[in-house]
Amino acid sequence: MEYRQHRQPGCGGCLLILLLIAFVTGGAPALLNLLGFLFYSGLAVILLAVGAFWAFTYYVQGRVSAYEASQTDVHNRFVFLLVNILVKIAQHDGHFTRAELQAILNFFQYNLRYNQDQMYWVKQLTKEARDNPVRLHELVDEFRVRFNYEPRLILLELIYQIIHTKQPPPESELRLAREIAQLLEISAYDQRTIEAKYMYRQRREAASADQLEESYYAVLGLQKGADFTAIKKAYRTLSMQYHPDKVGHLGDEFKKVAEEKMKEINVAYSYFEKKFSGR
Repeated sequence: MEYRQHRQPGCGGCLLILLLIAFVTGGAPALLNLLGFLFYSGLAVILLAVGAFWAFTYYVQGRVSAYEASQTDVHNRFVFLLVNILVKIAQHDGHFTRAELQAILNFFQYNLRYNQDQMYWVKQLTKEARDNPVRLHELVDEFRVRFNYEPRLILLELIYQIIHTKQPPPESELRLAREIAQLLEISAYDQRTIEAKYMYRQRREAASADQLEESYYAVLGLQKGADFTAIKKAYRTLSMQYHPDKVGHLGDEFKKVAEEKMKEINVAYSYFEKKFSGR
């Protein structure tokens, strides 16, 4: 026979005994008084819970409004479109799971280092985005019209980053990312550079010297074996595209994304600079 752990007894019997004691000691009036006390006590607890929930909601709304007011319209619209696009990508297969929701929230909390007020805001945007009837293509079109090429590159970077939180990344979402790149009018070269970088990033920790070199070529958007002239040209192009000053107007968090991208580009270029200078 399977062993089952014994549970603590409930308090339903205690309540019945309490009612019986009240009836025996004070009769029907005492019993009615006790029932009335229990009813109004329960009602008071419910009202207090509702009041506490309303007060917390009011507090959160106040913090969200204060944070939004402290940011530029450009920053707020950028994040609004980013959240809506990420949610639509997650809903692409017809489902929006708790794991996908958590991946989006974790992305803002850990990758973009959002504080509590910012996370209140993102959670609100995410909730609204789930019911937003606007189609993905319309959101992407608005993004393309509103923002220059460099912010569009940052958006695509962030899309690939969150897609790769799932391992292996779903092929349907990778295809969707390529489609979004086309809608954003991002060049095939830049799209391949971003996709290849995230593909190789997953292998980098256990990579051999040849695989590591191949990943550096991917960061620069080049095929393995490209000469140093092509490497310098790619480095100059990417350095201009991902210069943090070009996305500084979007907010400090997105400036940091560009800075992290620049670090990767610099590491790759330094590797090839040392390699070719040693010849």
